[in-house]
Amino acid sequence: MKAEPALAGSVGAEPAGIALASFDELAAGTLYALLRLRVDVFVVEQNCPYPELDGRDTEPGTRHVWTGSDGLPTGYLRIMEEPDGSARIGRVCVAAPQRGTGLARRLMAAALERVGDRACVLDAQSHLAGFYASLGFAPTGPEFVEDGIPHIPMRRAGAVARTAAVSG
Repeated sequence: MKAEPALAGSVGAEPAGIALASFDELAAGTLYALLRLRVDVFVVEQNCPYPELDGRDTEPGTRHVWTGSDGLPTGYLRIMEEPDGSARIGRVCVAAPQRGTGLARRLMAAALERVGDRACVLDAQSHLAGFYASLGFAPTGPEFVEDGIPHIPMRRAGAVARTAAVSG
C-alpha cells in the first residue's frame, strides 16, 4: 500500500504545504475531496454542466497538486504530459473563501517548479489571462468558448526559448 499524501502536507521536494501525487497514489477519500472541490468550482459555482471527469486524471504522467486546511482541499491543479513533451496545467481552482490570498499563485509556482525547463501550456479562462501572463504565459491563439466560458490558449516557453528571447 502506498503512503497517502496529507491534504495539507508536503510530499518529496514540493514546497511546504503543497502536496503532489499521481492518481495511483491518491487514497479514495483524498480523490473524492479533490474532485468535490473541482465540481463545486467548475460545475456548481460557474453553473457549467460539462464532463469534469475527462479521463486525463488517470494518465500515468498526470500529477495532482493541492493544498488544504482542516483536512479539506483549498486549492488544486493538475499537471499533464502533452504528446510533444510539453506540460499542460489544468483545472486550477481555489475554494471561494481562500480566493485573493495568493493561493493560486503558490500552487502555480509549485507546478512551474515541477515542470522545470519544459514548455508549458494551458487554456486560461479569459478573465484570468492577466494572472497567467504575470507567471510568464503568453496568448497563442484567439479567444474561444468552451462549455459557455471564454478561454485563451496560453504558453510559457521552455528555458531554452526564454533564454533566446532575452538575449536576442
